[in-house]
Amino acid sequence: MASRTEPSGCSGRGGGGAPGILPLPPLLLLLAAAALVPRGDGQNLVTEDVTVVEGEVATISCRVKNSDDSVIQLLNPNRQTIYFKDFRPLKDSRFQLVNFSNSELRVSLTNVSVSDEGRYFCQLYTDPPQEIYTTMTVLVPPRNLVIDIQKDIATEGEEIELNCTAMASRPATTIRWFKGNKELTGKSEVEQWSDMFTVTSQLLLTVGREDDGVPVICLVDHPAVKDLQTQRYLEVIYKPQVRVLQNYPLQGLTREGEPLELTCTAFGKPQPTEVKWLRVDDEMPQHVVVSGSNLLINNLNKTDNGTYRCEASNAVGKSSADYMLFVYDSRAGDEGSIRAVDHAVIGGVVAVVVFAMLCLLIILGRYFARHKGTYFTHEAKGADDAADADTAIINAEGGQNNSEEKKEYFI
Repeated sequence: MASRTEPSGCSGRGGGGAPGILPLPPLLLLLAAAALVPRGDGQNLVTEDVTVVEGEVATISCRVKNSDDSVIQLLNPNRQTIYFKDFRPLKDSRFQLVNFSNSELRVSLTNVSVSDEGRYFCQLYTDPPQEIYTTMTVLVPPRNLVIDIQKDIATEGEEIELNCTAMASRPATTIRWFKGNKELTGKSEVEQWSDMFTVTSQLLLTVGREDDGVPVICLVDHPAVKDLQTQRYLEVIYKPQVRVLQNYPLQGLTREGEPLELTCTAFGKPQPTEVKWLRVDDEMPQHVVVSGSNLLINNLNKTDNGTYRCEASNAVGKSSADYMLFVYDSRAGDEGSIRAVDHAVIGGVVAVVVFAMLCLLIILGRYFARHKGTYFTHEAKGADDAADADTAIINAEGGQNNSEEKKEYFI
């Protein structure tokens, strides 16, 4: 905050003034002189910087804290008085008084232009006088946003150049590129003309068939404007994409004596102008019927084996797709189904036999376990009835002899 010994810009003194300035009336001169008388301490000026878009309205406010009724005035960047209290010496009618009081002088400026940019001074007539300034910044959005494309029609695999230009902005713009929803990286150059900036961004793009009809968007980031963008739709030409479809038989083998029907589908940009069938490494059989994109063999035989190719071409190039034909014996499918049935029957029989053997093993195991327990029970039967250990041993031996006798008897 700079101090001033006298009010600047009050050009009514002595009757001389700058062009466009009205002389201050005598009463205001007296008030100005009176304002230089000390009014006490503690007063201070407050203001804020102003940012405005060209053509819109800016508001400048000079406020006083702890006011003691000292006079407030507002000066332009040329230090000409815009308002002295509620009086406007300046003839520029774009300045209008919004509010005046002992604690605030607020002024609006309509239809702002770049020439209005600069420092505006708030002065308070105290002893010593006080002064602060506010800076007005004028933003200018880009006037034109244009995409220039190197080639209106591009070929698949080709690299093309696109340029987006944002003209006459302030400050310089930032340009962003998008292909569909994907952001791309360009290279920008900035040119300055006087206090305006022109920005040109270059984008190099290798295109494919999937880019046909996709928009390329040039978007501007600038504080004076939102959502400013322009776009161009890519047009890409490409050679055909070819496929061979088997219409008949729909499933299964191609067998002797049966028909075969194939269809060739081809799509490109521009649309294919020619679709043709040929047999690779051999001549096409005479009984083969070709009708446009369709190939028909009414009665297959083994001499028809080979590779059949469909070719399609347009202004961009030529593409092809192959179909390999192998003709089976007429009973090949039936014999295969019979073998499949035989294998199923054999598998079922084997499963039944294995199950029966497992059941037999379980029954035999339980039988032998039961008879082994009975043998040991009879062997110890004499020992259970003995009065002492010696008698138990004798009875056990006797039991063994009896078992041997029984064994001999059964033999």
